Amino acid sequence: MFSPERSRLAPRRSRAPALHKTPQGFFVVCLFLVQAPAAIASSADEQQFPDPFVEIDPVVEHHIGLGNMPGAVVLVGHKDAIVFHKAYGNRCIEPEVEAMTADTVFDLASLTKVVATAPSVMLLVQRGRLKLDDKASKYLPAFGKAGKMNITLRQLLVHYSGLPADLRKTRRRKVTSKNVLSRVYQTQLVAPPGQRFIYSDLGFVVLGKVVEKVTGQSLARFAQENLFSPLGMTSTGFLPRRETVSNVAPTERLKNDGMLRGQVHDPLAAKLGGVAGDAGLFSTARDLARFCQMLLQGGSLEGVQIFQPEIVAQMTSPQSPSGKPDIRGFGWDIQSTYSSVKGDFFSASSYGHTGYTGTSLWIDPEVQTFLVILTNRVHPDGKGSVKELRMELANIVGRVYRPAGTPTAELTGHQQP
Repeated sequence: MFSPERSRLAPRRSRAPALHKTPQGFFVVCLFLVQAPAAIASSADEQQFPDPFVEIDPVVEHHIGLGNMPGAVVLVGHKDAIVFHKAYGNRCIEPEVEAMTADTVFDLASLTKVVATAPSVMLLVQRGRLKLDDKASKYLPAFGKAGKMNITLRQLLVHYSGLPADLRKTRRRKVTSKNVLSRVYQTQLVAPPGQRFIYSDLGFVVLGKVVEKVTGQSLARFAQENLFSPLGMTSTGFLPRRETVSNVAPTERLKNDGMLRGQVHDPLAAKLGGVAGDAGLFSTARDLARFCQMLLQGGSLEGVQIFQPEIVAQMTSPQSPSGKPDIRGFGWDIQSTYSSVKGDFFSASSYGHTGYTGTSLWIDPEVQTFLVILTNRVHPDGKGSVKELRMELANIVGRVYRPAGTPTAELTGHQQP
């Protein structure tokens, strides 16, 4: 884990590529020739066929200049290739300045839910070891207290379980590493199961524990052996090793003047030892590109099959209770109060997720495109913001790869309701 990876998803440079004699360089040039054969014919032709992603640089640099984040890595994938991959700004500004690199490892925060936890659950469903309508209390009896006996795995996956977003703080009983899991299991519902969309970290902590109960392995080990290693995601995992921490983007300043780096930022996951269903995963843009490509290819990548196509379809299509306005897949956001970050041009069949630390990815199967944005916007003081950045970059990419036949009225940049 966290060793350099050489992906077969070949990157295309954000500027016109030079002619290299290496095999890898030859592949990049060939790909560019296929996509835009006239673009490298001459300098004049290059001016006539500008880089479709030329707007990305000023947008990202503008938000860095505003102090919204210290730096970023942006990656765009289309069909079977990475067509844009670039690092901006710095990954660290305290205690010393360090330049951002394309292979920087980020604390993914809630992307853990869709890259590790939900896929692990669905692998067990695929193998017949879990059923979506199983009650979570079947595997975790302690969770069935306080009216939670009938909550199903399906309801947890779509955030319609009725669980609150997080543990409520009380003066009488502080949350500690020793009592955190019992506090999760004892949590009172704030809505009847199946009735309201409430995005809940607690629900995914429970799902992670179900995976561990059924497999006899930690969520970290199960995901590593069954997802990340088979996919060649060599820089992805929980609990980064000490020797890799220097390549990890730090997050927030600690009270003792230290800095969180290589340790999970999410307080709940931290109290659970850094491995939790809601947060704790670390990864790079290139590794996430491999994961996205696997989903776009129906569960397979480079001859390795992780999911059956029907399982991918289940995960990434609407699974919320009928008639509800907030539409979720299994883990994935499709159209909810949180999905404005996809911009105006990604199709109705697109899906994605965001992470509190400033991470996000959005995938559009209709046009075989995905956008990965990785920032540590909470560095160094927790005050950064990337909501506008996400929407602006999504609109740039969405305009380039918008579905054929999109009405002109939809190309005016208006915001979705």
